[in-house]
Amino acid sequence: MGIFDKLGNAMGSSSKGINIEDYMNSAEMEDVDVLHEPADMYIKPVTASSESDAELIQEEISKGNIILLDISELNKRPTTRNNIISKLKTYCDKINGDIGQIDESRVLLTPSKVKIIKRKKSSK
Repeated sequence: MGIFDKLGNAMGSSSKGINIEDYMNSAEMEDVDVLHEPADMYIKPVTASSESDAELIQEEISKGNIILLDISELNKRPTTRNNIISKLKTYCDKINGDIGQIDESRVLLTPSKVKIIKRKKSSK
């Protein structure tokens, strides 16, 4: 008896069989990492292209995730970029999170109680 047969028996599907490929590709398995334990927070890369993306970013931050935001597409539209960054900065301040620009195209956003040290430590 193979491991997939044992898995099928454990799940109560020995009589009808289980297609492990279908199971692993199902929507409920989409966010499951079978190789690692679940983490308390994740660092998620997000590309912002419109003002509606700010809501998605706020939702991820409220879940306790750190966002690595790519604003390279927004740099072509400075007014939209400034509006989004202003909205996100206000949100981060409200929840006691933080926001910091890494370079021209990337911004780091953190949830509450996670702070960014914004000055480089000089080496002696």
